[in-house]
Amino acid sequence: MPSRVASEQLAISDWVRNLSSIPARDFSLGNVQDFVMRYHVRPESLDKYLHFSRGCYTRNLIFKNELFECMAICWEIGQFSRVHNHRDQNCWMSAPIGRLKIQNFRVEDRHALADHSGTCKLVPTDIYEMNSANPVHVNPLEPVHQVLNLAEYNQRAVSIHIYSKPFDSCEVYQLEKGTYGDVPLHYTSEYGKLNPDEKLL
Repeated sequence: MPSRVASEQLAISDWVRNLSSIPARDFSLGNVQDFVMRYHVRPESLDKYLHFSRGCYTRNLIFKNELFECMAICWEIGQFSRVHNHRDQNCWMSAPIGRLKIQNFRVEDRHALADHSGTCKLVPTDIYEMNSANPVHVNPLEPVHQVLNLAEYNQRAVSIHIYSKPFDSCEVYQLEKGTYGDVPLHYTSEYGKLNPDEKLL
């Protein structure tokens, strides 16, 4: 995975505008990864998208079109995602604030049921640390992963995620039970405005 510092800092509005200028035919895993390595989001430009909750990490939509969506995910100390996939879509991640651990998994012995659930075995594989100097992307050959803001990091974190194309559900895996199933996704806030049904703790 890449480990060099992004060479230019941009406000999130300019960052999204430049990202949107990449033609659909060129919106490839490598090209977008080059973009997130070259351009770093200025943390102070994210203020209106930052909503933290002690109950769970929050998903805050910044931009969305037919090709991709971009969001800020806010993590309190010790919060982590469930083990999940991205519906066969590409994903790029950076952490302009704090740092996060990425744990990848290999799926073995997958047996699907009719209701979009099933059983499988998960084998932990690569581990990465994501921070302002080290953006990462999800390996299409090993897309199941977990994101963790470890308690030992002792700081909040904010990660920027690009998904291409957007999706509104994903598969969530339960390591202990060896099962997986569909889970719908929602936004905590959209374009800087908190969704009315959200109650942040």
